[in-house]
Amino acid sequence: MAKILYVEDNLSLSFVTSDQLKKRGYQVVSCKDGKEALSTYKVQVFDLCILDVMLPQIDGFELAKKIRQENEHIPIIFLSARSMQEDKIEGLKIGGDDYLTKPFDIDELCLKIEVFLKRKEINSEQKNTYEIGKFLLNVTEQILYMEGEGTPLTLKEAKLLSLFADKQNTIVKREHILINLWGKNDYFLGRSLDVFISKLRKQLKKDENVSIENIRGVGFRLNVAS
Repeated sequence: MAKILYVEDNLSLSFVTSDQLKKRGYQVVSCKDGKEALSTYKVQVFDLCILDVMLPQIDGFELAKKIRQENEHIPIIFLSARSMQEDKIEGLKIGGDDYLTKPFDIDELCLKIEVFLKRKEINSEQKNTYEIGKFLLNVTEQILYMEGEGTPLTLKEAKLLSLFADKQNTIVKREHILINLWGKNDYFLGRSLDVFISKLRKQLKKDENVSIENIRGVGFRLNVAS
């Protein structure tokens, strides 16, 4: 079941649209302003975002920019009562995938959602290998290669390393990792995460230009020197 972040300050429209999306099999998390949406996005994992442009606290365009800093690939659909071409172009420039003008047809919205989710799934399947310094990670095989020699990894280790590899030299937040690998942000799972980090560090020591740095109170960063 795809999980959608839906941000709309018109509560009546939000209720009707969320209800229709849920009837079509989507899991919907609704927020009434940009600030609430950003906080929610940072602690949950979503497959797609639907953002109203005119939002309190943080507007839809600014919210999209912040989401793009966290995830370059998640599909974003803008909804707006403004039909000016300049607004549509601005929305696409900052990383939006599509722009629907209100009032919109729910069937058209669902069609666009399906298109972007299928595209996201195809892109995810294609991204199976990662170059990390002298290493090559194959996620499907769960093997970390270096100079032709392969080291088997557990599924969790392979997925964890792929999260880091996808964001090389960028901080990955602890809660983001926990939710992606275990489905929730939990203290005891956090201790398990630390064990997995230690195991990966031992493997990555073979390349002095690669390291996993602990960013205290925030998360971790896979440092790969060029």
